[in-house]
Amino acid sequence: MPADTPTDLASRSKRSRNGNWFSRRRIVAVGGVLTVLQLFVLGFLVAGTYGVVKRYGPETVSFKAFYAAGQLANEGNAPLVYDAASLDDAEATLTHAGVHFDPFPYPPIYLLLCAPLARLPIRVAFGLFEATTLALYLIVVRRILAENGWSWLLPTLAFPATFWTIGFGQNSFLTAALLGAGTLLVDRRPALAGSFFGMLCFKPHLGLLVPVALLAGRRWGAIAAATITVGVLTALSVALFGRETWHHFLQYVLTSGLLSQFEGNTTNVFGSVSPFAAALALGLSYSHARLVQMAATSFSMLFVAWVWGTNASLPLRSAALAAGTLIAVPYALLYDVMFAGIAGAWLVRAGRTTGFAPWEEETLAAVYILPLFALQAGMVLRLPLAPLAGVGLVVVCATRVWRERDLLDRPTAGRDVSY
Repeated sequence: MPADTPTDLASRSKRSRNGNWFSRRRIVAVGGVLTVLQLFVLGFLVAGTYGVVKRYGPETVSFKAFYAAGQLANEGNAPLVYDAASLDDAEATLTHAGVHFDPFPYPPIYLLLCAPLARLPIRVAFGLFEATTLALYLIVVRRILAENGWSWLLPTLAFPATFWTIGFGQNSFLTAALLGAGTLLVDRRPALAGSFFGMLCFKPHLGLLVPVALLAGRRWGAIAAATITVGVLTALSVALFGRETWHHFLQYVLTSGLLSQFEGNTTNVFGSVSPFAAALALGLSYSHARLVQMAATSFSMLFVAWVWGTNASLPLRSAALAAGTLIAVPYALLYDVMFAGIAGAWLVRAGRTTGFAPWEEETLAAVYILPLFALQAGMVLRLPLAPLAGVGLVVVCATRVWRERDLLDRPTAGRDVSY
């Protein structure tokens, strides 16, 4: 290992004098406080949404769209999932009138999960869905961190994106778990990793960079498995719900799509993490915002291709894929920042092995806490704060890759960066 430079020694001395603000004990303590506070707020909003207290809560609960779509599919009316009036009627009986209509912008593959859930009472289905997918996410994070104890659990649960996901009844635990599981296995069991990556096809825009990473990394086995998985799920959805359902879905995508929710002012741009929404928040037109997003997506593709095309360690490749996705996709809201949880876990694992630069821990801490205040502070300041999560993680990934390459190029480095 190379000798410490004077700068390294000075930084270490300063941290020793001031105390380690990111010690395990302090992180667990902060996680406990955040968990209690967010549980209180979440309980109040849930009670308000369902009229237990004065009706005050989220204006939309995504799970009701999943449940209503499942009901329509179970009744043999799967194509009507993509008809706004029919889905609105199906949702109307699930919550009170103050919770507005939510679309179902998912391919029919997602009905394979929604239809069985809709056979249960809605509150049971909601609890089962969120608890099961959260458990899957926690299992993946624990494997990424390579932790044996339980001190990691409280800070992981306290990540504010966790409560955005539960509060809106979203599927972000599932998408993050699938991406995280794929990255965990891509080097050791590529076929199984490809299957997990392929399952992301139910929310395809979040898998946008997966083909880029696998192609750049020449992971042919994973590519084949992902392709087969998508094909099998598609064929199964056609067999159960009919080709007409796919026709209606494609028609919905071509005539409306996700970005129309920004144009219709039904989505708060300050609650989005995408560069597209950031550009809108800064006053750019829709056409100029699309150009900004195209540039950001192109950069993310090049960045991920570069990282996966090098001999970067698994933690950095995995973190780059998760972080780059938050920048690459034009539609991603605060609950989708669960991908930052995967990227952060990989970067923590890398830092435990090779150490952190003085600013990296602060950056990771800022990304961790950002979803807690990004929406409200952004609306007050009229600044897009949420997109800083993806940007911060990409910067940390890029600098660590450069440092890692420098160490590997040194004959005397002797540092093992494989996992």
